Amino acid sequence: MERTLAKDTVHAVGNSVKLQGWVHTRRDMSKVLFLDLRDRSGLVQVVLVPSELPTDQAELMQSIRPEYVVEIEGEVKTRGAKQVNPNLPTGTVEVLAKNLVILNPSKTPPFELDDTRGVNEEIRLKYRYLDLRSPRMQKNIRERDRMIAFFRNYMHAHDFVEIETPILMKGTPEGSREYLVPSRLHPGEFYVLPQSPQQFKQLSMVAGFERYFQIARCFRDEDQRGDRQPEFTQLDYEMSFVNQEDVLSYTEAMMIAMVETLYPEKTIIAKPFPRLTYAESMERFGSDKPDLRRNKENPNELAFAWIVDFPMFELDEQGHIGATHHPFCSIKEEDKEAFMKGEDLMSIRANAYDLVLNGFELSSGSIRIHERELQKRIFDLLNIDEDEQQRRFGHMLDAFQYGAPPHGGFAPGIDRIVMLMMGEPNIREVIAYPKDGNARDLMMGAPSPLPKKALDEANIQMKK
Repeated sequence: MERTLAKDTVHAVGNSVKLQGWVHTRRDMSKVLFLDLRDRSGLVQVVLVPSELPTDQAELMQSIRPEYVVEIEGEVKTRGAKQVNPNLPTGTVEVLAKNLVILNPSKTPPFELDDTRGVNEEIRLKYRYLDLRSPRMQKNIRERDRMIAFFRNYMHAHDFVEIETPILMKGTPEGSREYLVPSRLHPGEFYVLPQSPQQFKQLSMVAGFERYFQIARCFRDEDQRGDRQPEFTQLDYEMSFVNQEDVLSYTEAMMIAMVETLYPEKTIIAKPFPRLTYAESMERFGSDKPDLRRNKENPNELAFAWIVDFPMFELDEQGHIGATHHPFCSIKEEDKEAFMKGEDLMSIRANAYDLVLNGFELSSGSIRIHERELQKRIFDLLNIDEDEQQRRFGHMLDAFQYGAPPHGGFAPGIDRIVMLMMGEPNIREVIAYPKDGNARDLMMGAPSPLPKKALDEANIQMKK
């Protein structure tokens, strides 16, 4: 007999079915045992009566506890009018068990699985595979899948090509600290994990794909907070022969379509999205990611906004000039003359833009530099000498000599979008296996020491 999912029992009244899943709840009514059986589709009530089971299973049924994995064969019956459960999609039926198999017993979980919000987070992360059984976490992860599927389909419908870019790449610091990966085959040399596919997606434009996207994994070795993780996921995309307006219009249309398709109960309070310059946003709100909601207590109110005209350069704590976003941003046309003269560099604006939602930055993007000499001048201004330019970015400078088209892109953070759509307080609630606030994996026990043999093979010597 083929397996029947819980949700399909409503269409099988009078038929025999085979159910497989977890015991969600157990109610012992003396001689009759009621189980709510859970599988990926939901819950269904199972009734176990000793007289309906083989003799050896009458005692077996008494040993069943919550979270046991069981197989039930039985007949689907309509519930009496008074027994109907209106809160359950399968509340009009129940399955009278005729055969029972315990596929695997379970220890008592360390916390209740119905709602784990109030459970200590360290315990939840240690037993993440149990935490993920809770209805809320199941919904969050399934909603994440639904959102990624929407974005992927939307991109393909607009002629984008999905291209996977390397996870092991060259160290070319772009702002955040990178994770280092030693090379066993090349002693003393390292790969890094990418902060983003920034350079690869620009090179894909040079390669002539014109429209690239990727559900990209990104890695940054930075201090943690509620909306950050050492590794995260973004919808990364790049387009050739576009200006800033093209990128903003495409992104805005996609975000509106996502909300209207997946979350029709939510309201976008302003369409088109309001646009603020960086200077205006800082003056009015003291932030470059303002929360423009009218009622900040209403989770179904969505206040998207664009922040544009970011400064191209900023000063670090030592007074050294650096790129505000990254060194590949192009400069606003009206500021190019001053830039080329080297005048008042801190007032030079980039063709850079952010999308914010309810006080969170969803994404940064820009129209990129595609001309070698302009890119080289940026590197010069950032005090990157000729040798360092060639060592870190020679591949980009070389590529720009071979007909690089004008191009620009964006990279909305999947984790933050799902977090906001699901009304969760941080992105750990919408990532299947996140790290904790100290960048530790409490379930796997990572990071962890490695045996000396592994370190020797990777040519690593530990400092005492």
